[in-house]
Amino acid sequence: MSQPWDFLDNYRNGKSPVVDISGEWPTLPELLEITVDRFGDARAFTTFDPTDLTLSYNEVLAHVRAAAAYLRKIGIKPGDRVAVTGKNSPEWAVAYLAVLYAGGVVVPIDYQLQSRDVAGLMGRADSKAVFVDTEKYPDVEARRKKGTKISLAPDRPNYIFDLPLDEKAERATRSEDDLAAILFTSGTTGSAKGVMLTHKNIVSDAFLAQGNLYIRNDDVFYALLPLHHSYTMLAVFIESISVGAEIVFAKRMVIKQILSDLKRGNVTMLLAIPMLFNKLLKGILRGIREKGVLVYAIMRGLMGISGVIKHATGKNVGKKLFHSVLEKASLDTIRICISGGGPLPPATFRKYNQLGIDFVQGYGLTETSPIIALNPVEHYKEESVGKVIPQTDMKIYEPDERGVGEIVVKGPMVMRGYYDDEEATKEVFTEDGYFRTGDMGRLDEENYLYLTGRKKSLIVTAGGKNVYPEEIEDHFQLYDEIEQIMVKGFISNEELREEDVEAYVFPDLEIFGAASEPASADWDGIEARINEVVAEVNKDLLPYQRIKRVTVLREPMEMTTTKKIKRHKVS
Repeated sequence: MSQPWDFLDNYRNGKSPVVDISGEWPTLPELLEITVDRFGDARAFTTFDPTDLTLSYNEVLAHVRAAAAYLRKIGIKPGDRVAVTGKNSPEWAVAYLAVLYAGGVVVPIDYQLQSRDVAGLMGRADSKAVFVDTEKYPDVEARRKKGTKISLAPDRPNYIFDLPLDEKAERATRSEDDLAAILFTSGTTGSAKGVMLTHKNIVSDAFLAQGNLYIRNDDVFYALLPLHHSYTMLAVFIESISVGAEIVFAKRMVIKQILSDLKRGNVTMLLAIPMLFNKLLKGILRGIREKGVLVYAIMRGLMGISGVIKHATGKNVGKKLFHSVLEKASLDTIRICISGGGPLPPATFRKYNQLGIDFVQGYGLTETSPIIALNPVEHYKEESVGKVIPQTDMKIYEPDERGVGEIVVKGPMVMRGYYDDEEATKEVFTEDGYFRTGDMGRLDEENYLYLTGRKKSLIVTAGGKNVYPEEIEDHFQLYDEIEQIMVKGFISNEELREEDVEAYVFPDLEIFGAASEPASADWDGIEARINEVVAEVNKDLLPYQRIKRVTVLREPMEMTTTKKIKRHKVS
Protein backbone atom coordinates (compact mmCIF):
# COMPACT_ATOMS: atom_id res chain seq x y z
CA MET A 1 0.00 0.00 0.00
CA SER A 2 1.43 3.38 -1.02
CA GLN A 3 1.97 6.08 1.60
CA PRO A 4 2.01 9.89 1.30
CA TRP A 5 5.73 9.96 2.11
CA ASP A 6 6.82 7.39 -0.52
CA PHE A 7 8.00 10.20 -2.84
CA LEU A 8 10.90 10.81 -0.45
CA ASP A 9 12.59 7.77 -2.03
CA ASN A 10 13.27 9.99 -5.06
CA TYR A 11 15.69 11.92 -2.84
CA ARG A 12 17.74 8.98 -1.55
CA ASN A 13 20.83 7.16 -2.77
CA GLY A 14 21.98 9.97 -5.04
CA LYS A 15 18.81 9.98 -7.17
CA SER A 16 18.46 13.77 -6.89
CA PRO A 17 21.11 16.48 -7.23
CA VAL A 18 19.05 18.67 -4.85
CA VAL A 19 18.94 16.59 -1.66
CA ASP A 20 20.31 13.19 -0.69
CA ILE A 21 18.44 11.99 2.42
CA SER A 22 20.82 10.03 4.61
CA GLY A 23 18.36 9.00 7.34
CA GLU A 24 14.82 7.68 7.50
CA TRP A 25 13.45 11.24 7.33
CA PRO A 26 14.80 14.48 5.87
CA THR A 27 15.79 17.35 8.14
CA LEU A 28 13.54 20.41 8.04
CA PRO A 29 15.89 22.40 5.74
CA GLU A 30 16.13 19.35 3.45
CA LEU A 31 12.34 19.17 3.43
CA LEU A 32 12.14 22.83 2.36
CA GLU A 33 14.59 22.24 -0.50
CA ILE A 34 12.66 19.14 -1.61
CA THR A 35 9.44 21.16 -1.72
CA VAL A 36 11.16 23.94 -3.67
CA ASP A 37 12.34 21.28 -6.14
CA ARG A 38 8.79 19.95 -6.51
CA PHE A 39 6.71 23.14 -6.24
CA GLY A 40 9.12 26.09 -6.48
CA ASP A 41 6.73 28.44 -8.29
CA ALA A 42 3.73 27.59 -6.08
CA ARG A 43 2.30 30.13 -3.62
CA ALA A 44 3.84 29.53 -0.19
CA PHE A 45 3.22 32.37 2.30
CA THR A 46 0.43 34.98 2.07
CA THR A 47 -0.68 37.79 4.36
CA PHE A 48 -3.24 40.60 4.01
CA ASP A 49 -2.08 42.64 7.00
CA PRO A 50 -0.71 45.31 6.95
CA THR A 51 -0.36 45.01 3.16
CA ASP A 52 -0.99 42.18 0.73
CA LEU A 53 2.04 39.94 0.28
CA THR A 54 2.55 36.53 -1.32
CA LEU A 55 5.82 34.63 -1.61
CA SER A 56 6.45 31.57 -3.78
CA TYR A 57 8.49 28.67 -2.42
CA ASN A 58 11.43 29.81 -4.57
CA GLU A 59 11.23 33.24 -2.92
CA VAL A 60 10.90 31.73 0.56
CA LEU A 61 14.10 29.72 0.08
CA ALA A 62 15.94 32.82 -1.19
CA HIS A 63 14.95 34.80 1.91
CA VAL A 64 15.76 31.85 4.19
CA ARG A 65 19.26 31.57 2.74
CA ALA A 66 19.82 35.33 3.09
CA ALA A 67 18.69 35.30 6.73
CA ALA A 68 20.83 32.22 7.42
CA ALA A 69 23.83 34.09 5.99
CA TYR A 70 23.07 36.98 8.34
CA LEU A 71 22.94 34.64 11.33
CA ARG A 72 26.31 33.20 10.44
CA LYS A 73 27.70 36.72 10.04
CA ILE A 74 26.74 37.54 13.66
CA GLY A 75 28.40 34.37 14.88
CA ILE A 76 25.64 31.76 15.02
CA LYS A 77 27.12 28.26 14.70
CA PRO A 78 25.46 24.85 14.23
CA GLY A 79 23.77 23.84 17.46
CA ASP A 80 23.39 27.40 18.77
CA ARG A 81 19.92 28.37 20.02
CA VAL A 82 18.11 31.27 18.37
CA ALA A 83 14.72 32.48 19.62
CA VAL A 84 11.85 33.63 17.40
CA THR A 85 9.00 35.67 18.87
CA GLY A 86 6.38 37.71 17.08
CA LYS A 87 2.94 37.77 15.55
CA ASN A 88 2.05 35.21 12.89
CA SER A 89 3.63 36.40 9.64
CA PRO A 90 5.76 35.32 6.66
CA GLU A 91 8.68 37.01 8.46
CA TRP A 92 8.20 34.70 11.48
CA ALA A 93 8.16 31.65 9.20
CA VAL A 94 11.30 32.73 7.30
CA ALA A 95 13.14 33.44 10.58
CA TYR A 96 12.20 29.99 11.93
CA LEU A 97 13.45 28.24 8.80
CA ALA A 98 16.58 30.40 8.60
CA VAL A 99 17.68 29.37 12.09
CA LEU A 100 17.46 25.72 11.06
CA TYR A 101 19.07 26.33 7.67
CA ALA A 102 22.06 27.88 9.44
CA GLY A 103 22.29 24.74 11.59
CA GLY A 104 20.86 26.32 14.70
CA VAL A 105 18.13 25.24 17.11
CA VAL A 106 14.99 27.37 16.97
CA VAL A 107 13.30 28.48 20.20
CA PRO A 108 9.76 29.73 19.41
CA ILE A 109 8.44 31.91 22.25
CA ASP A 110 4.91 33.08 23.00
CA TYR A 111 4.64 36.69 21.80
CA GLN A 112 1.95 37.48 24.37
CA LEU A 113 4.34 36.98 27.26
CA GLN A 114 5.75 39.98 29.07
CA SER A 115 9.17 41.01 27.76
CA ARG A 116 10.81 40.00 31.04
CA ASP A 117 9.40 36.48 30.58
CA VAL A 118 10.50 36.37 26.93
CA ALA A 119 14.01 37.33 28.00
CA GLY A 120 13.86 34.79 30.82
CA LEU A 121 12.97 31.91 28.49
CA MET A 122 15.68 32.96 26.06
CA GLY A 123 18.15 32.83 28.93
CA ARG A 124 16.91 29.40 30.03
CA ALA A 125 17.43 28.05 26.51
CA ASP A 126 20.86 29.69 26.24
CA SER A 127 19.71 31.61 23.16
CA LYS A 128 22.49 33.45 21.35
CA ALA A 129 20.12 35.68 19.33
CA VAL A 130 16.47 36.44 18.80
CA PHE A 131 14.21 37.58 16.00
CA VAL A 132 11.59 39.87 17.54
CA ASP A 133 8.84 42.09 16.13
CA THR A 134 9.64 45.81 15.97
CA GLU A 135 7.19 46.91 18.66
CA LYS A 136 8.82 44.74 21.34
CA TYR A 137 12.43 45.19 20.25
CA PRO A 138 13.27 48.10 22.60
CA ASP A 139 11.84 46.40 25.68
CA VAL A 140 13.46 43.02 24.97
CA GLU A 141 16.77 44.77 24.26
CA ALA A 142 16.50 46.63 27.57
CA ARG A 143 15.87 43.36 29.40
CA ARG A 144 18.91 41.86 27.71
CA LYS A 145 21.10 44.72 28.92
CA LYS A 146 19.98 43.97 32.48
CA GLY A 147 21.72 40.62 32.43
CA THR A 148 20.20 38.14 29.99
CA LYS A 149 23.20 36.68 28.18
CA ILE A 150 22.10 36.93 24.56
CA SER A 151 22.96 39.07 21.59
CA LEU A 152 20.07 40.47 19.61
CA ALA A 153 19.39 40.23 15.88
CA PRO A 154 17.56 43.57 15.49
CA ASP A 155 14.28 43.86 13.63
CA ARG A 156 12.36 46.65 11.93
CA PRO A 157 9.37 46.50 9.54
CA ASN A 158 10.16 43.80 6.95
CA TYR A 159 13.75 43.73 8.23
CA ILE A 160 14.25 40.08 7.38
CA PHE A 161 13.09 40.76 3.81
CA ASP A 162 15.55 43.65 3.48
CA LEU A 163 18.59 41.39 3.85
CA PRO A 164 20.59 41.18 0.59
CA LEU A 165 19.57 38.11 -1.41
CA ASP A 166 23.00 37.85 -3.02
CA GLU A 167 24.47 36.97 0.41
CA LYS A 168 23.20 33.43 0.78
CA ALA A 169 24.24 30.59 3.02
CA GLU A 170 24.55 26.95 2.07
CA ARG A 171 22.46 24.51 4.08
CA ALA A 172 24.27 23.37 7.23
CA THR A 173 24.90 19.65 7.51
CA ARG A 174 22.60 18.25 10.18
CA SER A 175 21.11 14.79 10.80
CA GLU A 176 17.55 13.77 11.55
CA ASP A 177 18.52 13.02 15.16
CA ASP A 178 19.94 16.49 15.78
CA LEU A 179 17.95 18.89 17.94
CA ALA A 180 15.70 21.16 15.83
CA ALA A 181 13.57 23.08 18.33
CA ILE A 182 13.01 23.78 22.01
CA LEU A 183 9.36 24.58 22.71
CA PHE A 184 8.46 25.96 26.09
CA THR A 185 5.16 24.70 27.36
CA SER A 186 3.44 24.97 30.70
CA GLY A 187 0.06 23.73 29.49
CA THR A 188 -2.56 24.91 31.95
CA THR A 189 -0.70 23.86 35.09
CA GLY A 190 2.84 23.98 36.41
CA SER A 191 5.99 25.82 35.31
CA ALA A 192 7.28 25.97 31.75
CA LYS A 193 9.41 23.09 30.50
CA GLY A 194 11.60 23.18 27.40
CA VAL A 195 10.47 20.34 25.12
CA MET A 196 13.35 19.15 22.91
CA LEU A 197 12.22 18.07 19.44
CA THR A 198 14.56 16.65 16.81
CA HIS A 199 14.24 17.02 13.04
CA LYS A 200 13.01 13.42 12.97
CA ASN A 201 10.36 14.13 15.61
CA ILE A 202 8.86 16.99 13.63
CA VAL A 203 9.19 15.71 10.05
CA SER A 204 8.03 12.18 10.84
CA ASP A 205 4.96 13.54 12.60
CA ALA A 206 4.07 15.76 9.64
CA PHE A 207 4.09 12.82 7.25
CA LEU A 208 2.68 10.10 9.51
CA ALA A 209 -0.34 12.31 10.27
CA GLN A 210 -1.01 12.23 6.52
CA GLY A 211 -1.52 8.49 6.88
CA ASN A 212 -4.88 9.42 8.46
CA LEU A 213 -5.65 12.58 6.49
CA TYR A 214 -4.99 13.35 2.82
CA ILE A 215 -3.70 16.85 2.11
CA ARG A 216 -2.73 18.34 -1.26
CA ASN A 217 -0.37 20.91 -2.68
CA ASP A 218 -3.35 23.00 -3.88
CA ASP A 219 -4.68 23.30 -0.30
CA VAL A 220 -4.62 26.66 1.47
CA PHE A 221 -3.99 26.48 5.22
CA TYR A 222 -4.94 29.25 7.64
CA ALA A 223 -2.39 30.05 10.37
CA LEU A 224 -4.78 31.39 12.99
CA LEU A 225 -3.48 30.19 16.36
CA PRO A 226 0.00 31.36 17.47
CA LEU A 227 2.78 29.71 15.49
CA HIS A 228 4.97 29.24 18.56
CA HIS A 229 2.49 26.59 19.71
CA SER A 230 3.23 23.05 18.56
CA TYR A 231 -0.28 22.53 17.13
CA THR A 232 -0.11 25.35 14.58
CA MET A 233 3.63 24.96 14.05
CA LEU A 234 3.24 21.34 12.93
CA ALA A 235 -0.32 20.97 11.68
CA VAL A 236 -0.30 24.19 9.64
CA PHE A 237 3.26 25.43 9.08
CA ILE A 238 5.23 22.20 8.63
CA GLU A 239 2.36 20.25 7.04
CA SER A 240 1.97 22.97 4.39
CA ILE A 241 5.66 22.90 3.56
CA SER A 242 5.67 19.09 3.38
CA VAL A 243 3.19 19.08 0.47
CA GLY A 244 3.90 22.48 -1.09
CA ALA A 245 0.61 24.04 0.04
CA GLU A 246 -0.06 27.73 0.75
CA ILE A 247 -0.33 29.34 4.20
CA VAL A 248 -2.44 32.43 4.86
CA PHE A 249 -1.17 34.11 8.04
CA ALA A 250 -3.69 35.61 10.46
CA LYS A 251 -2.60 38.55 12.60
CA ARG A 252 -5.66 38.87 14.84
CA MET A 253 -8.07 36.37 16.39
CA VAL A 254 -11.12 38.51 15.68
CA ILE A 255 -14.13 36.81 14.08
CA LYS A 256 -14.72 39.59 11.50
CA GLN A 257 -11.07 39.51 10.44
CA ILE A 258 -11.02 35.71 10.35
CA LEU A 259 -14.05 35.53 8.06
CA SER A 260 -12.50 38.13 5.75
CA ASP A 261 -9.21 36.20 5.59
CA LEU A 262 -11.00 32.91 4.87
CA LYS A 263 -12.87 34.43 1.94
CA ARG A 264 -9.97 36.45 0.47
CA GLY A 265 -7.51 33.60 0.84
CA ASN A 266 -9.82 30.87 -0.51
CA VAL A 267 -8.80 28.84 2.54
CA THR A 268 -9.44 25.09 2.27
CA MET A 269 -7.90 23.85 5.56
CA LEU A 270 -9.10 25.48 8.77
CA LEU A 271 -7.40 24.30 11.96
CA ALA A 272 -8.58 25.80 15.24
CA ILE A 273 -9.62 25.04 18.80
CA PRO A 274 -13.06 23.92 20.00
CA MET A 275 -13.99 27.38 21.32
CA LEU A 276 -13.67 28.99 17.88
CA PHE A 277 -15.56 26.22 16.09
CA ASN A 278 -18.34 26.44 18.67
CA LYS A 279 -18.61 30.21 18.16
CA LEU A 280 -18.76 29.87 14.38
CA LEU A 281 -21.42 27.16 14.66
CA LYS A 282 -23.49 29.21 17.09
CA GLY A 283 -23.40 32.10 14.60
CA ILE A 284 -24.54 29.87 11.74
CA LEU A 285 -27.40 28.33 13.72
CA ARG A 286 -28.42 31.74 15.09
CA GLY A 287 -28.66 33.07 11.53
CA ILE A 288 -30.87 30.14 10.50
CA ARG A 289 -33.04 30.54 13.61
CA GLU A 290 -33.64 34.21 12.79
CA LYS A 291 -35.41 33.16 9.58
CA GLY A 292 -38.27 31.79 11.65
CA VAL A 293 -39.34 28.62 13.42
CA LEU A 294 -40.53 26.86 10.24
CA VAL A 295 -37.36 27.54 8.26
CA TYR A 296 -35.22 26.52 11.23
CA ALA A 297 -37.14 23.24 11.62
CA ILE A 298 -36.81 22.46 7.90
CA MET A 299 -33.07 23.24 7.88
CA ARG A 300 -32.40 21.11 10.94
CA GLY A 301 -34.36 18.28 9.35
CA LEU A 302 -32.28 18.55 6.17
CA MET A 303 -29.10 18.63 8.25
CA GLY A 304 -30.16 15.37 9.89
CA ILE A 305 -30.78 13.73 6.51
CA SER A 306 -27.46 15.05 5.17
CA GLY A 307 -25.62 13.58 8.13
CA VAL A 308 -27.24 10.16 7.76
CA ILE A 309 -26.37 10.04 4.03
CA LYS A 310 -22.77 11.09 4.67
CA HIS A 311 -22.25 8.58 7.45
CA ALA A 312 -23.87 5.74 5.51
CA THR A 313 -22.49 6.36 1.99
CA GLY A 314 -19.62 8.84 2.37
CA LYS A 315 -21.37 11.20 -0.07
CA ASN A 316 -21.23 14.83 1.01
CA VAL A 317 -24.63 16.19 -0.08
CA GLY A 318 -24.52 18.94 2.54
CA LYS A 319 -21.86 20.89 0.62
CA LYS A 320 -24.36 21.67 -2.15
CA LEU A 321 -27.48 21.64 0.00
CA PHE A 322 -26.18 24.31 2.38
CA HIS A 323 -23.87 26.19 0.01
CA SER A 324 -25.58 29.55 0.58
CA VAL A 325 -25.37 29.11 4.37
CA LEU A 326 -21.68 28.23 4.20
CA GLU A 327 -20.96 31.07 1.77
CA LYS A 328 -22.56 33.59 4.12
CA ALA A 329 -20.37 32.24 6.94
CA SER A 330 -17.23 32.44 4.68
CA LEU A 331 -16.84 28.66 4.97
CA ASP A 332 -17.81 27.69 1.42
CA THR A 333 -14.20 27.14 0.27
CA ILE A 334 -13.29 25.04 3.33
CA ARG A 335 -12.46 21.44 2.44
CA ILE A 336 -11.58 20.20 5.91
CA CYS A 337 -11.86 21.59 9.44
CA ILE A 338 -9.61 20.11 12.12
CA SER A 339 -10.19 20.71 15.80
CA GLY A 340 -7.37 20.27 18.30
CA GLY A 341 -6.18 21.59 21.64
CA GLY A 342 -8.98 19.93 23.59
CA PRO A 343 -11.98 17.62 23.24
CA LEU A 344 -14.92 18.81 21.14
CA PRO A 345 -18.60 18.12 21.87
CA PRO A 346 -19.83 15.34 19.56
CA ALA A 347 -22.81 17.60 18.71
CA THR A 348 -20.46 20.21 17.19
CA PHE A 349 -18.58 17.52 15.27
CA ARG A 350 -21.87 16.13 13.94
CA LYS A 351 -23.41 19.46 12.91
CA TYR A 352 -20.41 20.58 10.85
CA ASN A 353 -20.46 17.28 8.97
CA GLN A 354 -24.22 17.65 8.46
CA LEU A 355 -23.62 21.11 6.95
CA GLY A 356 -21.28 19.58 4.38
CA ILE A 357 -17.88 20.32 5.89
CA ASP A 358 -15.51 17.41 6.41
CA PHE A 359 -14.83 17.98 10.08
CA VAL A 360 -12.42 15.91 12.15
CA GLN A 361 -10.48 16.23 15.35
CA GLY A 362 -7.07 15.13 16.50
CA TYR A 363 -5.06 14.68 19.67
CA GLY A 364 -1.51 15.20 20.78
CA LEU A 365 0.88 17.08 23.05
CA THR A 366 3.89 19.31 22.52
CA GLU A 367 6.01 16.37 23.72
CA THR A 368 4.70 14.27 20.80
CA SER A 369 5.39 16.91 18.13
CA PRO A 370 2.27 16.98 18.64
CA ILE A 371 -0.06 14.72 16.58
CA ILE A 372 -0.54 11.09 17.66
CA ALA A 373 -4.21 10.58 16.77
CA LEU A 374 -6.32 11.99 13.93
CA ASN A 375 -9.76 11.10 12.60
CA PRO A 376 -9.77 9.97 8.96
CA VAL A 377 -12.34 11.93 6.93
CA GLU A 378 -13.61 8.75 5.27
CA HIS A 379 -14.15 6.91 8.56
CA TYR A 380 -14.54 9.38 11.41
CA LYS A 381 -16.03 8.72 14.83
CA GLU A 382 -17.77 11.66 16.46
CA GLU A 383 -16.99 10.60 20.03
CA SER A 384 -13.32 9.96 19.31
CA VAL A 385 -10.36 12.35 19.10
CA GLY A 386 -8.95 10.21 16.31
CA LYS A 387 -7.35 7.03 15.11
CA VAL A 388 -3.78 6.43 16.26
CA ILE A 389 -1.47 7.51 13.40
CA PRO A 390 0.96 5.04 11.71
CA GLN A 391 4.18 3.98 13.47
CA THR A 392 2.74 5.02 16.83
CA ASP A 393 2.65 2.51 19.66
CA MET A 394 -0.08 3.64 22.06
CA LYS A 395 -1.21 1.80 25.16
CA ILE A 396 -3.60 2.40 28.05
CA TYR A 397 -1.68 2.10 31.31
CA GLU A 398 -3.46 0.39 34.22
CA PRO A 399 -6.99 0.52 32.70
CA ASP A 400 -10.04 0.44 34.97
CA GLU A 401 -13.26 -1.50 34.43
CA ARG A 402 -14.24 0.89 31.58
CA GLY A 403 -10.87 0.42 29.89
CA VAL A 404 -9.85 3.92 30.96
CA GLY A 405 -6.29 4.54 32.05
CA GLU A 406 -3.35 6.81 31.38
CA ILE A 407 -2.40 7.12 27.71
CA VAL A 408 1.25 6.17 27.09
CA VAL A 409 3.00 6.27 23.73
CA LYS A 410 6.16 5.38 21.79
CA GLY A 411 7.07 6.51 18.29
CA PRO A 412 9.40 8.61 16.15
CA MET A 413 7.50 11.76 17.11
CA VAL A 414 8.10 11.47 20.87
CA MET A 415 10.43 14.14 22.22
CA ARG A 416 14.04 13.62 23.24
CA GLY A 417 13.25 15.04 26.69
CA TYR A 418 13.02 18.32 28.62
CA TYR A 419 15.88 20.74 28.14
CA ASP A 420 18.31 20.82 31.06
CA ASP A 421 15.89 18.85 33.26
CA GLU A 422 16.82 15.18 33.57
CA GLU A 423 14.58 14.68 36.62
CA ALA A 424 11.43 15.92 34.84
CA THR A 425 12.34 13.84 31.78
CA LYS A 426 12.71 10.69 33.86
CA GLU A 427 9.33 11.27 35.51
CA VAL A 428 7.40 11.26 32.21
CA PHE A 429 8.82 8.04 30.79
CA THR A 430 7.98 4.52 31.95
CA GLU A 431 10.76 2.03 32.63
CA ASP A 432 10.15 0.45 29.20
CA GLY A 433 10.40 3.80 27.40
CA TYR A 434 6.78 4.91 26.91
CA PHE A 435 5.97 8.60 27.27
CA ARG A 436 3.31 9.23 29.91
CA THR A 437 0.90 11.80 28.50
CA GLY A 438 -0.87 12.56 31.78
CA ASP A 439 -4.15 12.22 29.89
CA MET A 440 -6.76 9.57 30.63
CA GLY A 441 -8.59 7.69 27.90
CA ARG A 442 -9.41 4.39 26.23
CA LEU A 443 -8.88 2.71 22.86
CA ASP A 444 -11.50 0.81 20.86
CA GLU A 445 -11.02 -2.27 18.71
CA GLU A 446 -10.10 -0.12 15.67
CA ASN A 447 -7.43 1.83 17.59
CA TYR A 448 -9.52 5.01 17.92
CA LEU A 449 -8.81 7.05 21.03
CA TYR A 450 -11.43 8.43 23.44
CA LEU A 451 -10.35 11.02 26.01
CA THR A 452 -11.80 11.32 29.49
CA GLY A 453 -9.59 14.00 31.05
CA ARG A 454 -6.28 15.00 32.62
CA LYS A 455 -4.83 12.73 35.27
CA LYS A 456 -3.79 15.73 37.38
CA SER A 457 -7.29 17.21 37.43
CA LEU A 458 -8.94 13.91 38.38
CA ILE A 459 -11.59 14.18 41.13
CA VAL A 460 -12.14 11.16 43.37
CA THR A 461 -15.52 11.22 45.10
CA ALA A 462 -16.38 9.86 48.53
CA GLY A 463 -17.73 6.72 46.85
CA GLY A 464 -14.37 6.14 45.18
CA LYS A 465 -15.64 7.16 41.73
CA ASN A 466 -13.32 8.92 39.28
CA VAL A 467 -14.66 12.18 37.81
CA TYR A 468 -12.86 13.81 34.87
CA PRO A 469 -13.60 17.56 34.82
CA GLU A 470 -13.11 17.88 31.06
CA GLU A 471 -15.87 15.34 30.41
CA ILE A 472 -18.31 17.49 32.38
CA GLU A 473 -17.10 20.78 30.85
CA ASP A 474 -17.80 19.41 27.38
CA HIS A 475 -21.53 19.34 28.18
CA PHE A 476 -21.57 23.15 28.42
CA GLN A 477 -19.82 24.05 25.17
CA LEU A 478 -22.97 24.78 23.18
CA TYR A 479 -24.73 26.87 25.83
CA ASP A 480 -24.61 30.46 24.59
CA GLU A 481 -24.90 31.83 28.12
CA ILE A 482 -21.52 30.45 29.18
CA GLU A 483 -18.27 32.02 28.03
CA GLN A 484 -15.96 29.99 30.30
CA ILE A 485 -16.40 27.07 32.66
CA MET A 486 -13.93 25.21 34.82
CA VAL A 487 -14.95 22.12 36.78
CA LYS A 488 -12.82 21.05 39.74
CA GLY A 489 -13.00 19.21 43.02
CA PHE A 490 -13.61 20.74 46.42
CA ILE A 491 -13.45 19.27 49.91
CA SER A 492 -17.07 18.95 51.05
CA ASN A 493 -16.22 17.25 54.35
CA GLU A 494 -12.98 18.37 55.99
CA GLU A 495 -13.04 15.67 58.64
CA LEU A 496 -13.46 12.81 56.14
CA ARG A 497 -11.63 14.66 53.32
CA GLU A 498 -14.54 13.89 51.01
CA GLU A 499 -14.36 15.48 47.55
CA ASP A 500 -17.27 16.75 45.48
CA VAL A 501 -17.66 18.57 42.16
CA GLU A 502 -17.89 22.34 41.71
CA ALA A 503 -17.91 24.69 38.73
CA TYR A 504 -16.55 28.19 38.17
CA VAL A 505 -18.49 29.99 35.43
CA PHE A 506 -17.91 33.27 33.64
CA PRO A 507 -21.07 34.19 31.69
CA ASP A 508 -21.20 35.52 28.14
CA LEU A 509 -22.08 39.13 29.01
CA GLU A 510 -23.04 39.89 25.43
CA ILE A 511 -25.85 37.32 25.61
CA PHE A 512 -27.09 38.99 28.80
CA GLY A 513 -26.84 42.46 27.23
CA ALA A 514 -24.16 43.56 29.67
CA ALA A 515 -20.97 43.50 27.59
CA SER A 516 -20.52 47.29 27.64
CA GLU A 517 -21.32 47.80 31.35
CA PRO A 518 -20.63 44.63 33.37
CA ALA A 519 -20.87 46.50 36.68
CA SER A 520 -24.51 47.40 36.07
CA ALA A 521 -25.53 43.92 34.90
CA ASP A 522 -28.40 42.05 36.53
CA TRP A 523 -26.09 39.63 38.28
CA ASP A 524 -28.91 38.03 40.27
CA GLY A 525 -30.67 37.21 36.98
CA ILE A 526 -27.43 35.99 35.41
CA GLU A 527 -26.69 33.70 38.35
CA ALA A 528 -30.24 32.34 38.26
CA ARG A 529 -29.92 31.44 34.56
CA ILE A 530 -26.45 29.89 35.03
CA ASN A 531 -27.83 27.74 37.82
CA GLU A 532 -30.67 26.66 35.53
CA VAL A 533 -28.14 25.62 32.87
CA VAL A 534 -26.13 23.65 35.43
CA ALA A 535 -29.33 21.94 36.60
CA GLU A 536 -30.13 20.98 32.99
CA VAL A 537 -26.68 19.49 32.49
CA ASN A 538 -26.77 17.70 35.83
CA LYS A 539 -29.80 15.73 34.61
CA ASP A 540 -27.63 14.15 31.91
CA LEU A 541 -24.77 13.30 34.26
CA LEU A 542 -24.32 10.29 36.48
CA PRO A 543 -25.12 11.02 40.15
CA TYR A 544 -21.46 11.08 41.25
CA GLN A 545 -20.56 13.47 38.36
CA ARG A 546 -23.16 16.12 39.22
CA ILE A 547 -22.06 19.63 40.09
CA LYS A 548 -22.78 20.40 43.74
CA ARG A 549 -21.54 24.00 43.92
CA VAL A 550 -21.48 26.85 41.38
CA THR A 551 -19.51 30.11 41.51
CA VAL A 552 -20.45 32.76 38.94
CA LEU A 553 -17.44 34.99 38.28
CA ARG A 554 -17.56 38.72 37.54
CA GLU A 555 -14.29 38.62 35.55
CA PRO A 556 -12.98 36.07 33.02
CA MET A 557 -10.51 33.41 34.09
CA GLU A 558 -6.91 33.73 32.91
CA MET A 559 -6.19 31.69 29.79
CA THR A 560 -3.21 30.45 27.78
CA THR A 561 -2.69 31.73 24.22
CA THR A 562 -4.46 28.61 22.95
CA LYS A 563 -7.50 29.56 25.04
CA LYS A 564 -7.18 26.97 27.78
CA ILE A 565 -8.05 28.08 31.29
CA LYS A 566 -5.07 28.16 33.64
CA ARG A 567 -6.56 25.79 36.20
CA HIS A 568 -3.97 26.52 38.87
CA LYS A 569 -4.91 30.22 38.79
CA VAL A 570 -8.51 29.60 39.89
CA SER A 571 -9.47 28.88 43.47
